[in-house]
Amino acid sequence: MNAPMSSSPKSAATEVKRREGGSREKLRISDLHAFYGESHILHGIDLCARQGELVTLLGRNGAGRSTTLKAIMNMVGRRSGSIVINGRETIDMPAHRIAHLGMGFCPEERGIFASLSVEENLLLPPTVRSDGFPLEEIYALFPNLAERRKSQGTRLSGGEQQMLAMARILRTGANILLLDEITEGLAPVIVQKLGEVLINLKARGLTVVLVEQNFRFAAPIADRHYVMEHGHIVEEVQAQELAAKTELLNTYLGV
Repeated sequence: MNAPMSSSPKSAATEVKRREGGSREKLRISDLHAFYGESHILHGIDLCARQGELVTLLGRNGAGRSTTLKAIMNMVGRRSGSIVINGRETIDMPAHRIAHLGMGFCPEERGIFASLSVEENLLLPPTVRSDGFPLEEIYALFPNLAERRKSQGTRLSGGEQQMLAMARILRTGANILLLDEITEGLAPVIVQKLGEVLINLKARGLTVVLVEQNFRFAAPIADRHYVMEHGHIVEEVQAQELAAKTELLNTYLGV
């Protein structure tokens, strides 16, 4: 008799981690400083993310969360420190080479091609690694996109545009996802769907670094939270510590 299948996304994720070395670090940032011109934005950031983990960057607007994602991709004016991605030091590496290490960045503005259809948008990105999601898997993960595959970007809702932006990254073969404010301005039903997608991606062994204002969305799906303030990480909170540190987080986040 076959062994019973895992009954929850959490147990599925645990099984993937066990089989594929889930404790393996995918991203390690040490003493990261970032600048825009003469403005010193990040002041010695330290964080890590392991295979199959979802970690969040929490904080008020202007804390440096989005800049951290851009600095990882070398999309800031200047940066220093150490950023190791899939075992490779990347601090002096150009952005296009960083993408080829398996890094995918979904900016807050999404950046889809409005004049192209959903399917044309999905077929456009170059494959940077061999394990990108085929169209069939994309449509299974995002049924809304399957229904709108022939629709132009201008005809998509904000939630569908966000799904398309994430789907394009998965098509490239990225296995570390940097996601910036993916729930902002979206209807609750779409936010719930995005949460289900992220749980699914974790179960597949992908790693996610999520900048998010909606703590109610992030809390149930994240493994760890990094709290940022004025370009510093001021607190690291494990998922199991949330209940004990709720008051502290409310103070930092201004809830």
